[in-house]
Amino acid sequence: MDTSTRALELAKALKRIERFNRIDQYDPYPYQRKFHETGSEANQRLLMAANRIGKSFSGAAEMSYHLTGIYPDWWKGRRYSQPITAWAGGVSNETTRDIVQYELLGSPDDPDAFGSGAIPKSKIIKTERKPGVPNAKSVALIQHVSGGNSSLHFKAYEMGVDKWQGRSVDCIWLDEEPSRELYSQAVTRTLDRKGMVYMTFTPESGMTETVASFMNNLQSGQSLTNATWDDASESVTSMNGGKGHLNEDVMTQILSSYSPHEREMRRYGRPSIGSGLVFPVQEDKLMIDPIHLEDHWPRIAGIDFGWDHPTALVWVAWDKDEDELYIYDCYRQSKASPSVHASHINTRDNSVPIAYPHDGNRRDSMGNPGLADQYRSHGCNMLLEHFTNPPALGQNKGGNSVEEGLMDMLQYMEQGRFHVFNTLADWFEEFRMYHRKGGKVVAFKDDLMSATRYAVLSRRFAVSSSDPKWTNEIEYKHYGII
Repeated sequence: MDTSTRALELAKALKRIERFNRIDQYDPYPYQRKFHETGSEANQRLLMAANRIGKSFSGAAEMSYHLTGIYPDWWKGRRYSQPITAWAGGVSNETTRDIVQYELLGSPDDPDAFGSGAIPKSKIIKTERKPGVPNAKSVALIQHVSGGNSSLHFKAYEMGVDKWQGRSVDCIWLDEEPSRELYSQAVTRTLDRKGMVYMTFTPESGMTETVASFMNNLQSGQSLTNATWDDASESVTSMNGGKGHLNEDVMTQILSSYSPHEREMRRYGRPSIGSGLVFPVQEDKLMIDPIHLEDHWPRIAGIDFGWDHPTALVWVAWDKDEDELYIYDCYRQSKASPSVHASHINTRDNSVPIAYPHDGNRRDSMGNPGLADQYRSHGCNMLLEHFTNPPALGQNKGGNSVEEGLMDMLQYMEQGRFHVFNTLADWFEEFRMYHRKGGKVVAFKDDLMSATRYAVLSRRFAVSSSDPKWTNEIEYKHYGII
């Protein structure tokens, strides 16, 4: 065999190895690694994501790791050291075959492609056909690294809830959103084994009960990961240094295929149909590359205090000449003391005044200083008085109406005068989820949004770097005290 022939044969052999060990080529984006990692503590998980960013293969890759017990070095999620019983399901028998089975075992229509999914071909011991559904599988036995075999059962929501009853299961993957009843049944199947249920879907049905429970009432042992086209764009770097697969041309082409009311949901993976978004504004209208902020533009920050939910801060620059607002920095952290938060605040320009809500002045039962005073003691430039909306003409103080602040922000957004640096991923994560239920704003994962409102509505107290260092005298004048 000559050198060129040998090289060709080696290339073919390598291609076969890669084809039937697809999991070895899995190079996760940051959002995928984040989702996998949540499995270390959470038993119920949701990856609510945009279309075309790899969410289904995320689910398949994780299932492959659990079934085989072969985990990559970077893995920080849950591990199974023994064979497991697992279920994987979709809406119908056909979609389960065409999506779930495809991602796990390879194309169902091509016998030569069997084993080209997330589960290595060498680990598939045997499969059983599903009666009445061409090329569909009902069960697959997968070799586990411990020496035994895991069992994988393919199920469809259309089979009915009764077909999801009975035996105990270690791990369930649901690709596409199930009914609340079916989801509850799936969770029940995993309880006695302390197993887990994870879902991967785009919220096509809007703010359903299942989606709402994860967005508005997240419990201990649950996690929600939201991912958008931006999480798979060319600006994103995968674990091994690869670039995201979505560029602007591709995104524009995909977007044009959707109807206008679908675009927010398809692009951002958020429930837009019937969700009552607080800010029904396209993200593109707000997002900008970071720019130089002129020294003479006044700055203001807002803080929302928290413990279990995060303490959050947002910094705003105000171009008074053009009356445009720039959100240029943010911070969010839970379960930390004022001293910890203050250390992060003071790494920024701590001459920027910070607006805070009324509970910042509240003393505890022992008469200890309120939070605002605690932050002051750590060098933070807190405003003299707690936040109020701008006062009416002839008044010194305004009220605390949330709606007044939201409408002010919305007006700036709609007029193209509200800009947010595209580096602030945490801010946009909350923006996408900020919604109403029954006309009322849902107070969940709204910490940065609240901090933004405090800052924006307190812009009358903003100061520029060219001003003298902020003093109480300046603020007293604003309040008409001196």
